[in-house]
Amino acid sequence: MQEIPPSLNPQLRTGHPLSSALDAKPARGGAVWLEWPPVIAGLLVLYVPTFYDLATTLWQQDDYAHGPIILAVIVWLIWQQREALLVVPVNTAPVPGFGLLVFGVLLYAVGRSQDIIMFEVGALAPILAGVLLVARGWAGIRALWFPLLFIVFLVPLPGFFVDALTMPLKQNVSAVAEQLLYVAGYPIARNGVVLTIGQYQLLVADACSGLNTMFSLSALGLLYLHLMRYKSWFHNGLILASILPIAFCANIVRVMILVLVTYHLGDAAGQGFLHNFSGMALFVIALLILFGFDALLRLFGGLFRRGR
Repeated sequence: MQEIPPSLNPQLRTGHPLSSALDAKPARGGAVWLEWPPVIAGLLVLYVPTFYDLATTLWQQDDYAHGPIILAVIVWLIWQQREALLVVPVNTAPVPGFGLLVFGVLLYAVGRSQDIIMFEVGALAPILAGVLLVARGWAGIRALWFPLLFIVFLVPLPGFFVDALTMPLKQNVSAVAEQLLYVAGYPIARNGVVLTIGQYQLLVADACSGLNTMFSLSALGLLYLHLMRYKSWFHNGLILASILPIAFCANIVRVMILVLVTYHLGDAAGQGFLHNFSGMALFVIALLILFGFDALLRLFGGLFRRGR
């Protein structure tokens, strides 16, 4: 039997696992690096002003405080897949690539000139996808599909969308919290999103609706599944389906804790440090519940496979 040279046998290749997935040849020397400094410079020219504006405005608000973390994760994910960028392309896709690139730049120009931050930030996805198609073809898109998808969590939610979801969430959170505290024997009543307990009246604010927790937990849950790389679609589906209920329940617990703190310790305690700390603590608890649910799924999945 004739021996296959290591350079022709994909099972014997060393390096990053993407090397067998990309439809490309290994880079020769350092010439391939010369393609990317102009691209990086162009992205910096476009998005350094954008991210500076976000850092001094939206990212200082609690609802969008996750923005810098999401941006750092996107940069890290691209760096992790950097070998996909350091190959000599075989089959590029210039026509759809330039089409996406032109669309992304126009979307950015409209967003920047008209102060539509959703367009301005959202244009990053088609711009990056267009560059990848022109430079590396569809193989580059396949290699970096998750960072491109994760850009969704970087885009600020439009105001009408936030308003449409916030009020129903606040009403449901306050209604469930009222019923649970009433069953526990507390003198509580509700009028819309205003909870009255004893001599205190508490307004369930937008921050207590759970929308921010759902958004942040969805981003971290999706990143977690990507890093774990589970092969079971059923397992992944259950984890994704559990994110919103976990976030919703966590915010119910947060509202109940704040109501009880106010009732027993006074309004100053309920609106002071504990009010801000409770949001952070409940998010951490929700994340731990998500990890615990994943551990249970893996445990029961292992028992089921051994029992067959």
